[in-house]
Formats: sequence, C-alpha cells, structure tokens
Amino acid sequence: MREAHPLERQVGIDHYVSDGPGVGGRLRDDPSEFRVREIESGAINPEPLDADPSSYPHLLVRATLTDWDTNDFVGALSDAVGISRERVSWAGTKDKRAVTTQLISIRGVAPADLPDLSGTTLDPVGRIGRNLEFGDLAGNAFEITIRDPESPEAVDAVTDDLAAFGGDRVAVPNVFGHQRFGSKRPVTHEVGLHVVRGQWREAVLTYVGNPAETEPERTRAARTTVEAVASGPDPDWHEALSATPGHLGYERSMLHTLVENGGTELSDFREALEAVPWNLQRLFVHAAQSYVFNRILSTRLRRGLPFDRPVAGDVVCFADADAPDDLPLPDTDRLQRVTESRVDVVARHCERGRAFVTAPLVGTETELGEGDPGEIERAVLEDLDLAPADFDLPGNFDSTGTRRAILVGATPTVDRDPLTLSFSLPRGAYATAVLREYLKVDPRDL
Repeated sequence: MREAHPLERQVGIDHYVSDGPGVGGRLRDDPSEFRVREIESGAINPEPLDADPSSYPHLLVRATLTDWDTNDFVGALSDAVGISRERVSWAGTKDKRAVTTQLISIRGVAPADLPDLSGTTLDPVGRIGRNLEFGDLAGNAFEITIRDPESPEAVDAVTDDLAAFGGDRVAVPNVFGHQRFGSKRPVTHEVGLHVVRGQWREAVLTYVGNPAETEPERTRAARTTVEAVASGPDPDWHEALSATPGHLGYERSMLHTLVENGGTELSDFREALEAVPWNLQRLFVHAAQSYVFNRILSTRLRRGLPFDRPVAGDVVCFADADAPDDLPLPDTDRLQRVTESRVDVVARHCERGRAFVTAPLVGTETELGEGDPGEIERAVLEDLDLAPADFDLPGNFDSTGTRRAILVGATPTVDRDPLTLSFSLPRGAYATAVLREYLKVDPRDL
C-alpha cells in the first residue's frame, strides 16, 4: 500500500489507494484550467424576473467568476451594490484560482443594480421567495487540466486501481482534503482537538503562535514572538499584539481579547477564541471531526475492510430520492445498522447506488458502529483521547455530529492533449480526493 505524502499524513490521510506512480505535473497554471460548475438539486424553481418582488424578494443570479474566492466576491458585490453581505446567499463556497459557475441569491435588488466587477459575469435568471442554502447544491462538475505531467501514461493504471477499489466503478475514499485543515499551515484540526478537550489556552496558542516554514518570514517572526511571550511567567499580550501584522486579522482579534481580559484565566482564552467569527469557531471543531474521520478511513484501508460494500456492524445511509439520477447523493438522515443477516442485501443496494457505507463525524449524538467498523472507530477515538460526549461544548463550538459516506464515485473522462480530467462529485466531496490519486504530489500543489 503506497504511503501518502507527509503533509497528508498530518491530517489523517495515510495511504493512496492506487499503488503505482502518479502522473505528476501542476494544476492551476491559469484559472481557466480549473473549472467548476455547480449542479443544482432541483429544488430551485425561480419565477420570472418581473415577478412581484414583495412575494419573491430574492434575485437569483448565475455568477461565473474568474480568480475569485466566493467570500471575497460576495464582499466586493455587496460593497458595490451598497448592501449588507448578509443579503447575499449561496449554496457552496468555491476556491479562488479557478473559473467557477454557481447560483447566488441577493435580497432586495433588481437586475439593473448588479455591478460590473472585473473577472465576473452575472446573469439574472429569475426571482425566488427565499435565500439559497447548502441543500440547494447537489454537487459540482469539474474540468481540470494537468500541466507538464511527468508520466501521463500512468493515468490508465491509476484509473484501473480506482475502479477495482470502487467495485468496478472509479471511486476514492471520501477523505477531507488538505485545504480543510489550512492549505499552507494545517493546524485548524489541532485547534479543534484542543477545544474539544477543554484546552482553551493551547487552542489559542496553536492558532496564534505555532509558526510554519511555509509562511512568510514576517508571519513566522510574529508567531515566534507570541510563543516567547506566552512562555514567560507574566505574559505581556500587548507585546504579542504589537508584533502581529494587520493581515493576521483573526490572530489579532484573539490577542486583543487577551490584552483586554489579562490573559491569565482559562476563561480569557475561551473568550479569545470566541472573538473570531462564528463560522470559524465552528470550523475548528468541524476540522477536528474531519481529522478523526480521515483517521478512521485510513485505519479501515489498512485493515482491508471494503469501502464499496458493508460488513457486519457498519452503519449505512440511503440515497437522497431528490438527487439527480446521474449523481447519487447520500442522505445521512436515513441510517441503518447492518446486521450479519443483512450484509448481502445491503451490499446489493450499495452496488446499485442506493446505499452508502458511512463513518462518523463524531458529536454528542453519534452512535458508533459495531463489529470491526465499530472497533476501528473506538480505537481511533481512544488514541486521540476523545469521546462523543466531549463535543458537548459552549456556544458555536457544540456539535451533535453526523455520519458521512466513506466512498465517493468519480468516473472521470480523460482527454490527453493536454491531459484533462472531467468528473462530477456530490456536495461535500473534495476534488482533491480524486486528484491526489492521479498526481501524487505535494497537496499544497493541488
């Protein structure tokens, strides 16, 4: 079994499924070489553009963005229109270095209000009576060009390995990609693990201090100062704040709170973490859950348990009946524990795309599996000194947990000149889970 890149092992991804070499090469030389198009769930049925705005207050717009992060675009859009960014909603967040096409909804504006922003095409498609939500996204279609591949012929062997792994369909472990944890400095899950253990001081210092070699020298110097201040008998948090440059906005928010509160009590550090936006607070815990999930999948892979079909003790979920026919979508609200007598029946459902084997994103309401899968889940949690009850946390850090499919099908189409992979994935799945198998390069280059 081929060992994963060292940076991937830091986030719980220990192996590749495909044993041979990757094609190598580079991605995103130009944004046009990484295209992403959202696939809507079918729950969106807009009214015409001239529909009554009092009944349908949200303008639905199809936005094609070149080299725009979704959050940055929403900020620029709301500023240009002169509205609060809370009036803009979208179903899925997209990366910057790409050409992306997605729907957005904007409350209380007309088509004539849309601005002309560089690198954007905004096409009004109708009006709807509510804002867009994550559930409106079924998945994403990708078209990705690999530049200067070192071994382009390896693409066929990788595809064969992934088809064997997926039970005669190309599929990969549904891991959380490296970017989930911080592309340049993967520490988000480490912060979250400290939060879940109630180690508020360690959580803050892991985020604010803890310099990484991949960061600019000025940033490393600031984090080194924070660690030096924190190690003293009477920390001067004002010195740490003064040393932290303005572009580290979240770090400065935490340090400013420590300056205000003294930074001596455990509660001071919890308040420092609560000084950042609520979605980042949640991301810390979600990243910890994602790390545990990746560890569970790595252990299952090492032990030789299948991903495309269940064994006794697994928990499966069934397919979302409203998903597009060509994009099976797991519905993790419909779960069933697999007994020995039901293994063959459920395996046939999995083969037909009607059911999916799952693993936990651990939270307070998580019910672990039984048999070998349950033993793996408990062993990973024990190794990390975690239990489902530990996720009973204050405020935005609390999480009830859920389950997630452990396998995701891709079935890429391959064009060879230039080498281009085209595939679709359900919402929540990472393109890097597929690309890492084909390229086998540093995850920061994906």
